[in-house]
Amino acid sequence: MTPYSGLPQLLTYDDCVKSLTWAGAVDALRQGHKLTPPQQGDLFLGSPNARLVNRAAQVDGLGFAIKGESVFPQNAQEGLPSIQGAVLLYDPENGSLRAIIESRLVTQFKTAADSVLGAQCLARPDSRHLVIIGAGMVASTLAKAYDAAFQSIERISIWSRRPEQAQALAASLNTLRSNVSAVVNLPKAVAEADIVAAATMAQQPVVLGQWVRPGTHIDLIGAFTPDMREADDDLIASALVYVDYVDTVVDQIGELMQPIAAGVITRDHVRGDLYDLVAANASSRQSDDQITLFKNGGGAHLDLMIADYIVNAVSSA
Repeated sequence: MTPYSGLPQLLTYDDCVKSLTWAGAVDALRQGHKLTPPQQGDLFLGSPNARLVNRAAQVDGLGFAIKGESVFPQNAQEGLPSIQGAVLLYDPENGSLRAIIESRLVTQFKTAADSVLGAQCLARPDSRHLVIIGAGMVASTLAKAYDAAFQSIERISIWSRRPEQAQALAASLNTLRSNVSAVVNLPKAVAEADIVAAATMAQQPVVLGQWVRPGTHIDLIGAFTPDMREADDDLIASALVYVDYVDTVVDQIGELMQPIAAGVITRDHVRGDLYDLVAANASSRQSDDQITLFKNGGGAHLDLMIADYIVNAVSSA
C-alpha cells in the first residue's frame, strides 16, 4: 500500500495501463476474495438518456472505493464517450483519499479479470479454444486477458451480429499469442469451443444449450439488468452455476432472475460465488464432461480490489 502523502494520485488510463498486467489483475481479485465480504451500496440518478451511476464498496483491509460515472448513450453520435467517470480510492486506516483513477481503466481490468478468475476456477485446465460473442471494447479486453492469463488457450474465435465488426476486431488482435479469427457460424463455433465468453447487450439469449458440448465453460458478461440475458433456460438449467457475488447478481440480473421466476431453476441452483471458488483452492468442476457457467456481474467490491491493485502497481513501476 502506498504511504499517505497528503494529496491523492491522479491516475489516467494512458499514463497507467502499461504498468498493469492481466496476471496481476487476476491475482488481485483472487487475493481480495480471501478477505471478508464487502459492504456495498449503489445510487442511480437521472434518466436512461442522462444518468449518473454511483457504486460504492468497503472491504476490511482494502478501504473504500466509490465509482461515479455519467452515462449518456447519445454521446456516441458526437464522437464522445458514452460513459465517463472516476474511481475514488480511500485508505482503510485513516480515510485519506489515496487516488482518483479514470474509471475505464478500473472497469476494463475488473471486468476481464473477473471472468478469467472464474474460468481458472471452473474451466477445464486444458481448454484451448475460446469463442467470444460480441466485438466491442469488452470483447477486445476479454481476448487480451484470456490470452495472457489462461495459458492453455491457443485459438480465439470472434462472432458478432455484424461480421465486419468481428473481422475488424480479429485483425486488431493479431499480436496476441493465440490465433485469432472471425467466424460467421455461431452454433458451429460454440459446438467446438472449450470456453464461450458472451459480451453483448442482448435481451434475448444468444447462447443456446443445444449448441454446447459436454465439458464447456460458459462465461456470461453482458447482462446487467433484470430484462437482459445471454443464455437460454436449457443452458442455465444444465450447468453447474456460479456467480461473482451472490448478493449482487442472483436477485438483480435477468440471467438468473428470469429462469428462477419461471420455475426453471430454484435459487439454490446457484452453487456459490468467487468467495466459495477461491476458498476451495482447486477446480470446482465435478467432471471433465460437466458444463460450467460463471455469471460476471461486476460489483463495486471488484472495482475496489482493482483500484487498490492499480495504485500499488503504478507506485512500484
